[in-house]
Amino acid sequence: MGTITINGRKVEFTNEKNILTIIRRIGIDLPTLCYQPELTTFSDCRLCTVEDDRGRTFASCSEPPRDGMVIYTNTERLRKHRKLIVELLLAAHHKECTTCEKNGECNLQNIANRMGINTVRFANYKEEQPLDMSSPSIVRDPNKCILCGNCVRVCNEIQGMGVLDFAFRGSEATVSPAFNRMLADTNCVSCGQCRVVCTTGALNIKSHVDPVWAALSDKGTRVVAQIAPAVRVAVGEAFGMREGKNVMGKIVTALHMMGFDAVYDTTYTADLTIMEESAEFLDRMLRGENLPLLTSCCPAWVKFVENQYPEFKPNVSTCRSPQQMFSAILKDYYWDKKNSAGKKTFVVSIMPCTAKKMEAERPDSYTYGEKDTDAVITTTELIRMIKHYGLDFANLPNEACDMPFGLGSGGGVIFGTTGGVTEAVLRRLVDGNDVATMEAIASTGVRGDKGIKELTVPYKGIDVKICVASGLANARKVLESVKSGEKQYHFIEVMACPGGCVMGGGQPTHLDHKPATDRAPGLYNVDRSMVLKKSNENPLVDVFYNGYFKGKAHELLHVPHK
Repeated sequence: MGTITINGRKVEFTNEKNILTIIRRIGIDLPTLCYQPELTTFSDCRLCTVEDDRGRTFASCSEPPRDGMVIYTNTERLRKHRKLIVELLLAAHHKECTTCEKNGECNLQNIANRMGINTVRFANYKEEQPLDMSSPSIVRDPNKCILCGNCVRVCNEIQGMGVLDFAFRGSEATVSPAFNRMLADTNCVSCGQCRVVCTTGALNIKSHVDPVWAALSDKGTRVVAQIAPAVRVAVGEAFGMREGKNVMGKIVTALHMMGFDAVYDTTYTADLTIMEESAEFLDRMLRGENLPLLTSCCPAWVKFVENQYPEFKPNVSTCRSPQQMFSAILKDYYWDKKNSAGKKTFVVSIMPCTAKKMEAERPDSYTYGEKDTDAVITTTELIRMIKHYGLDFANLPNEACDMPFGLGSGGGVIFGTTGGVTEAVLRRLVDGNDVATMEAIASTGVRGDKGIKELTVPYKGIDVKICVASGLANARKVLESVKSGEKQYHFIEVMACPGGCVMGGGQPTHLDHKPATDRAPGLYNVDRSMVLKKSNENPLVDVFYNGYFKGKAHELLHVPHK
């Protein structure tokens, strides 16, 4: 504890780890390119450099506060220092800002605008490098990399993958996979967390927007969309609405206006996932085989298991993800002549996740030899489509999803946050749907953004041991503890992205350094407002099993040959 003086203003501090945190707390947005609060301090860009009363300069992100310090953040010396740094970065950077995917969302561009930099005094002598387009989810442009190291640290520290690292030295320094391999030739799982922390356009989402526009323009094609739970609490941020606000009704309206023939809610197949996965879990419990059951909703996690822990592949649920279940159902439904109306069907899934693009290309994402999901667009791509079309999104009316697949439960909605799948399973297995029962399940420890959560739930005389993990580095810890015999679980839920799908690699990023803390509470608010809380209460679930799809459940909802 103590007091420091910042620009003549006395400020008390307690447990802040660095001076930068205090400076931002009092309303001064000191620029940074390499600082991410959840990562180790890199202190490389030096933009957050400050000056003390003795003329000493230092990076505020790596300097701990001390009682009595006197700090200046905007002296003439510091302004020249920052401007020179940004000019040098721009000089070694391909500056096609108007055609860059990150235009308007680029931190380097934002800082240059703030500083009024409109000319660069230095020439760029760096040799142009080819783009890496090999990944189904991420495009890597080394020409726009400024060596901030954010992607390296998130891939190592949060995801534990180590796909990216620094190579070479001096003016030859670069960030790349080992031996300059293509991303597709590495263990990359397409989680997109590198793209989330990238300050420029060096790492971008591989866009599938153009094929969607083309399909919408084809009168012989029926274009149908499914919208994942986490998307509804993130889109509004881009249109001046409060973070975490449920804008599902406006999204449906926007898609209808853009020409989508039908718009459905992925919470419907989240409910089907719970029906199938809970039955699979109980069957495995009864037989005592292939436990713990590992959830299969997150494709980045599934690929992680396949690549890193193949001995656990039999433990992964045979259920397809909600995305792939829905796409298979839609293709089958519209294949029928009664529903096709002579048109071919183009299925678009709107996801918070870059790994869903990879999932749609997997061989087990084909049914009857046909690709189930034709295009995956992320929340960020959806926002660009809405802006491209010129819609006044914030003032659009609300419309309901189309039938016969437009209804889901609260259990399906909370799939978008870590612990949501587990909570929905618990709701399915217990009797009762009153408020007290739902609150009792929520208080088991399944909620919260802690990286690893453990809980024990009694069920028919058995103490069911459950683990919930988010972030692949945490998933690795869990699997290692199971391998060593240190831990024993019956059920393990993993989401590759810290916090779950609400923090997916395809969600909007913030230039103001603030984490998106209200998205998960936003989903829980949606759940509270819903009449249906449990997946088995959804009347359309019964229609699926006993109506048109009777007898087709396994081939549509499970991975082929499993």
